[in-house]
Amino acid sequence: MGTKTNSSSPRPPRIPQGTRDSRKHTPKADMRGLYQRAIKESFVKLNPRIAVKNPVMFIVWVGTIVTFLVTLDPNLFGTIQLPVNQQRLLNGLITLILFFTVLFANFAEAVAEGRGKAQADTLRATRSDTIARKILPDGSIQEVNSTELRRGDLVKVIANDIIPADGEVIEGIGSVDESAITGESAPVLKQPGTDIASSVTGGTRLLSDQLKIRITADPGQGFIDRMISLVEGAERSKTPNEIALTVLLAVLTQVFLIVVATIPPFAGYIANFVSTLYGVEAGNNLRAGASIAILISLLVALIPTTIGGLLSAIGIAGMDRVAQFNVIATSGRAVEACGDINSLVLDKTGTITFGNRMADEFIPVNGHSVEDMAQVSLVASVFDDTPEGRSIVKLAQNFGAKADFDTSTAEGVEFSAKTRMSGTNLPDGKQIRKGAVDAIKGFVRSRGGNSTSELDAAFERVSRLGGTPLAVCQNDEIYGVIYLKDIVKPGIKERFDQLRRMGVRTIMLTCDNRITASVIAQEAGVDDFIAEATPEDKIEVIRSEQSQGKLVAMTGDGTNDAPALAQANVGLAMNSGTQAAKEAANMVDLDSDPTKLIDLVTIGKQLLITRGALTTFSIANDIAKYFAIIPTIFAAAGIGALNIMGLKSAQSAIISALIYNALIIPALIPLALKGVKFRPLTADQLLRRNIFIYGVGGIIAPFIAIKLIDVILPLS
Repeated sequence: MGTKTNSSSPRPPRIPQGTRDSRKHTPKADMRGLYQRAIKESFVKLNPRIAVKNPVMFIVWVGTIVTFLVTLDPNLFGTIQLPVNQQRLLNGLITLILFFTVLFANFAEAVAEGRGKAQADTLRATRSDTIARKILPDGSIQEVNSTELRRGDLVKVIANDIIPADGEVIEGIGSVDESAITGESAPVLKQPGTDIASSVTGGTRLLSDQLKIRITADPGQGFIDRMISLVEGAERSKTPNEIALTVLLAVLTQVFLIVVATIPPFAGYIANFVSTLYGVEAGNNLRAGASIAILISLLVALIPTTIGGLLSAIGIAGMDRVAQFNVIATSGRAVEACGDINSLVLDKTGTITFGNRMADEFIPVNGHSVEDMAQVSLVASVFDDTPEGRSIVKLAQNFGAKADFDTSTAEGVEFSAKTRMSGTNLPDGKQIRKGAVDAIKGFVRSRGGNSTSELDAAFERVSRLGGTPLAVCQNDEIYGVIYLKDIVKPGIKERFDQLRRMGVRTIMLTCDNRITASVIAQEAGVDDFIAEATPEDKIEVIRSEQSQGKLVAMTGDGTNDAPALAQANVGLAMNSGTQAAKEAANMVDLDSDPTKLIDLVTIGKQLLITRGALTTFSIANDIAKYFAIIPTIFAAAGIGALNIMGLKSAQSAIISALIYNALIIPALIPLALKGVKFRPLTADQLLRRNIFIYGVGGIIAPFIAIKLIDVILPLS
């Protein structure tokens, strides 16, 4: 194998292409009937056991019940000052508007959940019970239903069979159609023995040859099942930030509830003075302003109902966007953590560069010819089944090299992270190795040989080109350096610039030497790099960043990546990787695209930005509504001059404010589901932008809308 850790192994042939949006290729969900189902679900969510989970909207729910009771009997909580029929009409209108406010909030959540359930139904359609060929301990085949398979069972899959459950390929090689899961039409080559291309997903189809698979998931615990649970919201729990915001909203609601509850005694006390100064009618008007229905209206106008009604929808929509990206997240916590990431740890190969490093040139040293080096390189790579190894063999054959020995009697030496070299032991005792230059130097010295300045010059030349130099030797003699060419992915530098503007630090890990690593790091535009990295280095850099109070994300696919994936705050494992890596991570990418982590940071930040923007808008709305209706309700107390909007009456002001309060929730549903447009800005810039757009806009919008509604309403 090539000189790299397992996590840097080359990717399968199929890599998702195109822009971020164009790669949202999860099988399209059927959204027909979504809104009809959401309307029905809105009424189901009126159940008090469901409603109480949202403290803000539960207060509105209780207020609706109370205003409904005082509509039936206006004198239920004391004698009213206004005519009974007039008060009953006002109370009835308030009840109706509060009822629709709760209903609209339920509708927002139901639409978000409905989208997830529609996606889940589409995924569920790809999962079906199939007949599996289970291999018994004696080697015989028994046909069983796929639901009877358990972790550790062995199954045989032949061409055109549906793979019955998630598993690891332990024997055979074949092309698998994963389009039912990922939407990507190109088949993926599956084979055992490496950290890539050995994992298969239940519900996909084998197109050619046959595979022997070890089942790795019990029924109901496979990737499809987990993704269904994710998008359906069955296992959605509130994230820490969402819980914190819910607590804040609940506290604000309690504060305003206490404030409003203390108004009646103060109003009654002031009404006595008003009656003395301006007459009994003025005092009665002030007491009427403190009626139960009016106070509930004031409370609903004060509490943050907009964000309270949309909070769940925002969280569900964030999970839905992740699912659309073909990523399985273990919880909303992982999605939200993406938005708080401070440091991004990335493998060079396959993430920053294309990954399949190819032999481009043989550079002989110590007087050897290119043909001599080609022959030794071919022998060193004859057992190397990676794309790197195959490219070395192909380049060597172009120079006339060929395997002039019986491969069945030779021994292949596999690459390891410890030795950092691989090769072949021939029957005649010759040991041919290729690997990292310093590793080959050590191998040659252990056998009495010496390195030369020629080797160092070739090493430096390849490194400065940004390539990977592999030294080749036979026993104690070095033959030269193989130039492995790697290419930085186009546009990756711009994406790192975006992350930098958001305050995210990028760290590149590579097993390449320091010179090569520095060239690639400069070309890619990363903030820092670690050369000649070992699996232990990955954990160390993550712990170092976390010790500084930072949240760290990383990608990986190899077994030796598992500890680092578990240590990271966000660990994204490749679906093509090993089971150990996928179990250690809190996210799995079905597309096996390492650059997806950059997209997930964007999605996580978009979730936080959307929640922050709508919270700002909601609180600004409450301030505006407060100044719109308080002066008109208590005009008799001498604050009528503050009615700068010129609202017609207290009744008109109340109804107008409540109508706006109800309508703004469905109006913002599209924004909550789609999310605020992401911009790569720092936290301070985002705060200023939110305050300017959603803060100022949240104050201006209610004044305009309430005035328009007041003009339209036939109340006086």
